[in-house]
Amino acid sequence: MSGTLPLDTQTPSRVLVRLLRNQPEQTGANNVLPESVLWHVYCELRRRGEDGADRAFVHSMKQLHRRRSLGSVDLPSTDTDPDEHKLIDDPMIAELWRAYKRCICAQRTGPAAQLLRDIESRL
Repeated sequence: MSGTLPLDTQTPSRVLVRLLRNQPEQTGANNVLPESVLWHVYCELRRRGEDGADRAFVHSMKQLHRRRSLGSVDLPSTDTDPDEHKLIDDPMIAELWRAYKRCICAQRTGPAAQLLRDIESRL
């Protein structure tokens, strides 16, 4: 899986879990938010009923958020998929995700950290 969207639903779960744990390697050359890649992988694993998808998603998001907060890596900050929050059946998590992405795109990592904690508590 190259980390581009949309997600291929034929990808084996073990590959998706590996991507979720290792995070997508991207630079500013690829305009897809790495958070979006993780979200799509998480939503697919959740749809498949994979155990531990919630925990792995939150862990990877925290690592990615830490990297973004430090500014040590050139990560994209343009939302190329503004409707991806609709991939999940829980409207509260969907709205939290949408707000999180807005903060990330505006480079407001402080409020985004609180939203990430809210997402974690909902999962």
